[in-house]
Amino acid sequence: MKQAIYTQFTQRKKNGKKSFAVLIDPDKVNTESIQELIKLSLEAHVDYFFVGGSLVISSHLDECIQQIKAACNIPVILFPGSPSQVSRYADALLYLSLISGRNPELLIGQHVISAPFVKKSGLEIMPTGYMVIDGGAPTTVSYISNASPIPADKSEIAMCTAMAGEMLGMQLIYMDAGSGAKRPITEQMIESVAKHIEVPLIVGGGITEPEKAYLNCKAGADIIVVGNAIEKDVSLIKEISAAIHSVAIVNMG
Repeated sequence: MKQAIYTQFTQRKKNGKKSFAVLIDPDKVNTESIQELIKLSLEAHVDYFFVGGSLVISSHLDECIQQIKAACNIPVILFPGSPSQVSRYADALLYLSLISGRNPELLIGQHVISAPFVKKSGLEIMPTGYMVIDGGAPTTVSYISNASPIPADKSEIAMCTAMAGEMLGMQLIYMDAGSGAKRPITEQMIESVAKHIEVPLIVGGGITEPEKAYLNCKAGADIIVVGNAIEKDVSLIKEISAAIHSVAIVNMG
């Protein structure tokens, strides 16, 4: 099994380097806006593109990824909203197991159905413990999964969930307040999770300003994912990227 991207994740974590992933929803972009996103991302030294959404129409997915791959070398990682969101044109796939909920379909059920297609895709597969944290607004994930998010002030639940995910063999832990969250995940929760796991920690949802991205990294996040805020204001790419990458310099010093 390929492990190039995952090796990069772990190496960057080991070296104290923080990463920035721009989240692209194929249903919300067109040829022109993708070109602009790619241009700004290259200028800002964005580390990864996460591509996916809650209700992606698959033809958009392939086209979107092919356009990114033709224009730059930034790795493209699938962040699927459903098992059908697989594209062989990507570099890797976050194979998400919703460990914060109690819906067996999203823990293992849908994986059983999608496994042959995922295996056949030839993608690098990264088993990811996906944790939805209450961001103060109902999210598509919570609605579709029929699962309650972890309460925003229950850091100990998040910590124990992440530890369990790691011990079950998840290679990544992804804490998400959901698209368009009113409240991002607190630094306190990020810190308590980061201190108790060794695998890379991805944090997303409700991050709308450079300062918050910076503080999340200081609290222990290894990869920051921003989508919604960039859809509204693409110029944020440069500022958020600079804030995230400045943390590594502080750590190295």
